[in-house]
Amino acid sequence: MNSIVIVESPAKAKTINKYLGDGFTVMASYGHVRDLPPKNGSVRPDEDFAMDWEISAQSKKHLMAIVNAAKDADAIYLATDPDREGEAISWHVLEELRDRKVINGSEVKRVTFNAITKAAVLEAMDNPRELDIELVDAYLARRALDYLVGFNLSPVLWRKLPGSRSAGRVQSVALRLICSRELDIEKFIPQEYWTVETSLTKDSSQSFTARLTHHMGEKLDKFGLPNEASAKAAQAAIESATFSVESVEKKQKQRRPYAPFTTSTLQQEASRRLYFSARQTMDNAQRLYEGADMGGETVGLITYMRTDGVHIDGAAINTIRSVVGQDFGAEYVPEKPRVYTSKAKNAQEAHEAIRPTDPARRPKDVAPYLSKDQLRLYELIWKRTIASQMESAIMDQVAVVTSSADKTTKLRASGSVIRFPGFLKIYEDAPKASADGDNDDEADRILPPVEEGESLKQSDIKPDQHFTQPPPRFSEASLVKTMEELGIGRPSTYASIIQVLQDRNYVRMDNRRFIPEDRGRVVTAFLESFFAKYVEYSFTADLENKLDEISGGRLSWKVVLEEFWRDFITAIEGTSELRITEVIDTLDALLEPHLFPKTDDGKDPRTCPTCEDGRLSLKFGKFGGFIGCTKYPDCRYTRQLSVSGNDPNSAVADGPKELGEDPETGMMVSLRAGPYGIYVQLGDAEVLAARAAAAAPPPPVEEEPTKGKKAKKPKKPKKPKVPKPKRSSLPKGMDPGEIDLEQALKLLSLPREVGVDPESGEMILAGIGRFGPYLKYGDKYQSLGVDDSVLEIGLNRAVVVIAEGKEKKGRRGGGSAKPLGEHPDDSKAVTVRDGRFGPYVQHGSLRATLPRDKDKDAITLEEAIELLAIKAAKAGIAKKAPKKKAATKKKATAKKKTTAKKKTAAKKKTTKKKAVAKKAEPKNATADQDD
Repeated sequence: MNSIVIVESPAKAKTINKYLGDGFTVMASYGHVRDLPPKNGSVRPDEDFAMDWEISAQSKKHLMAIVNAAKDADAIYLATDPDREGEAISWHVLEELRDRKVINGSEVKRVTFNAITKAAVLEAMDNPRELDIELVDAYLARRALDYLVGFNLSPVLWRKLPGSRSAGRVQSVALRLICSRELDIEKFIPQEYWTVETSLTKDSSQSFTARLTHHMGEKLDKFGLPNEASAKAAQAAIESATFSVESVEKKQKQRRPYAPFTTSTLQQEASRRLYFSARQTMDNAQRLYEGADMGGETVGLITYMRTDGVHIDGAAINTIRSVVGQDFGAEYVPEKPRVYTSKAKNAQEAHEAIRPTDPARRPKDVAPYLSKDQLRLYELIWKRTIASQMESAIMDQVAVVTSSADKTTKLRASGSVIRFPGFLKIYEDAPKASADGDNDDEADRILPPVEEGESLKQSDIKPDQHFTQPPPRFSEASLVKTMEELGIGRPSTYASIIQVLQDRNYVRMDNRRFIPEDRGRVVTAFLESFFAKYVEYSFTADLENKLDEISGGRLSWKVVLEEFWRDFITAIEGTSELRITEVIDTLDALLEPHLFPKTDDGKDPRTCPTCEDGRLSLKFGKFGGFIGCTKYPDCRYTRQLSVSGNDPNSAVADGPKELGEDPETGMMVSLRAGPYGIYVQLGDAEVLAARAAAAAPPPPVEEEPTKGKKAKKPKKPKKPKVPKPKRSSLPKGMDPGEIDLEQALKLLSLPREVGVDPESGEMILAGIGRFGPYLKYGDKYQSLGVDDSVLEIGLNRAVVVIAEGKEKKGRRGGGSAKPLGEHPDDSKAVTVRDGRFGPYVQHGSLRATLPRDKDKDAITLEEAIELLAIKAAKAGIAKKAPKKKAATKKKATAKKKTTAKKKTAAKKKTTKKKAVAKKAEPKNATADQDD
């Protein structure tokens, strides 16, 4: 029996092929084989939401391979991922096979597995099902909605807001979250408050710190001591009082472990603990899911990573409890297995939590087979999974209240100690700061034993000033958490949404926090003003719930689309009469707190600094928004939108900023803005030109003419060579407002020597190039990430970065090369490698892909040379045509030049003849003719 199994990735295909053996051919679709064409009319609401599908150029080759294999197949297994996107990929492939009429009575079966292990795959093959049409309908509805919003709303942006990129159904709402938070920060007014703490001691024994909670008989809230005067008064009251213990409260508290990871919580924790972006987390999770080659066998290491379920398979729970007992002892194993339930209203992804496929496979067991990032993520998943089935942590908490004799002044101290660590033994919490930036260390404080009525002596009384802090900007973790809480989007889409916002230059990352760019703020203000309904959090969440209802078979996808489209197209058509001046005036008023913040001197921030008569306002040009003067064209003052520290150009808004003199050359070092960003410069072009002119030799003096000889004209002096000022761009993430002379000189000294590479013996250099910071070793380059400073990176870290770069390049461009032998023509090595599209052989720069039926481990040198020869012959034929074309073009150009020269020569000859004839005529010839 001949069966084909269709999956979405070649890595998955390679692994599953080994599990199934003879009789099965596993083929990869390489993701979606078709999509909506990016043009108008791909979704037609007037035709009952009919859709056109297009096969991409990249997919044609892979689809044709599947079509050809399906012609002779007895059975077709659709084994794509167990979620909505996986169901859609299977549906697209099946539709193409049906349209091409190649199924020919073959059985079509849908199989899903939550982990790529032999047992899971074989069990799935034994229990096939039908395609889930309701999940496909949910995909069609979601895809149509995204298309209709993007292709109808984006053109409105382009017409009304020049310089804008695009709008999206979910991305615009996520952008609004970031912009609204920034507006809250800008409007925030800090409020002062004070606290008073004192040290209390019992009989010269151990002291502990207590905080004032009651003053003058009243309980203090956060702002109970609003200024220094009230804090000093409280300090005096504590100094004059005598204190005794009023009450001692003791209790035990249990802390239960966290549930295993879902997609959302994995992204959040990887961001907090590993500093991974959402995309980085999902990319590494995908590799762990598809498997690693461990001792000659490819094994999937984690279950499917797109899920909002938190339960774990019963057999896996038993293994986890066994691991806990072996590694930590029987006291860490709870009496009964822990059961977790999902908080998601409609968990429509794969339903089991993210966990190791074999919980007994500890991180140290897989370390030799994984990259650094893959290992860190696997360890995080493994620890969270193991901790989820451990005993609770038990805390002994103590609270001591002391009061003055008249009970008008009270102090409180609290602390706790871990009585039994439980799950904290393996999954300890990271320390957190309070909302106002003060670390709360009471949880780790141990108080000495005291009894009620005991006298305590106070000392070291400290009043502390505080200011309330604005809400923090969103990190990737907090943005994902907020979107999930609001029901915006779905966890499997968060990484792509965040990436799109950055790719469109709507937001940027600074210290791992999102800052909205002005382009993003303008787009958000426009949508809030003219399409308010479609960026409302509740509307977007309600639409997501309806899409989940479709996947559950409780709603018709076309009914949902009809309801949405009816109101949406009305809103779009309502903007046709909208004048750009009306848009600008609305946005100018809405963005005023950001564009024209109040100044400390009380002056009107809208007064033009150039003419002092006009007013500044928001304007739009070909390349987007800017600030201009109302007296234009008489006043041509303009500036970029941002005026706050958010704008990297604000540090040089008034021209170059001088940082100080270079101690070696005495030249001025300045900070400047150029067309490609902010940079530092040593010296000034005019100063360097003047120096070069002064250093140039004097011009030669014209000689006196001698009798019978003409005076020689002096040779023109050569222009002095003017050196260009040395410049260096600022690395991404470096704040121009914080640049000082020392940092600028370090940047100007780049590239710098980091140290000698212990492997190659070559010097490693660190510098900044066209594409950002880099390391150079020999003639090779390696880019530096945002977490590495080009000014501070040391030799050890540089060696690690280079090694990781080589590993990534190996995965992208062929991995490790297996030598087959020397080529007889030039004795150069012939190698076989793994490539993106399958194994291939290489000789020099020539590559030839291996046939599908050829195992790369079995190919010989002779077979490789034959494949390379065939490829070389094809390449040679391809080169002849352009060469002939180039020669023809060259010949035509030469002929054109010759014709032009002949015409010029003939014209000169005619002009010369006319001049000679004119000279020969008598002076009165013209007059005689007139007579």
